[in-house]
Amino acid sequence: MPTPAPIEIVHNAEARRFEAVIDGALARCDYRRVGNVLQIHHTEVPAALEGRGIAGKLVAATLEHAKAQGLRVAPYCSYVRSYMRRHPETQALLAPGQAV
Repeated sequence: MPTPAPIEIVHNAEARRFEAVIDGALARCDYRRVGNVLQIHHTEVPAALEGRGIAGKLVAATLEHAKAQGLRVAPYCSYVRSYMRRHPETQALLAPGQAV
């Protein structure tokens, strides 16, 4: 079985999302920036691409961006909250009043 190509995550700042196009399909993690808080409100991976860890890679890239920019995170997306519970090292990014 051939090794799958690495997933390239791109920050599409104009669309306010991190995204990857795989096999012609778009996977994405959408956010809004409000002051110094990145509100992550939607993560979507097409059904045909599920099970490859793509959503996790998108969320990791989004959280790394927030950290690099000195931003806090408001995880409005249930997948992002779940990811942050599984990766407690990311919880330092939570904006005041936010929980996972």
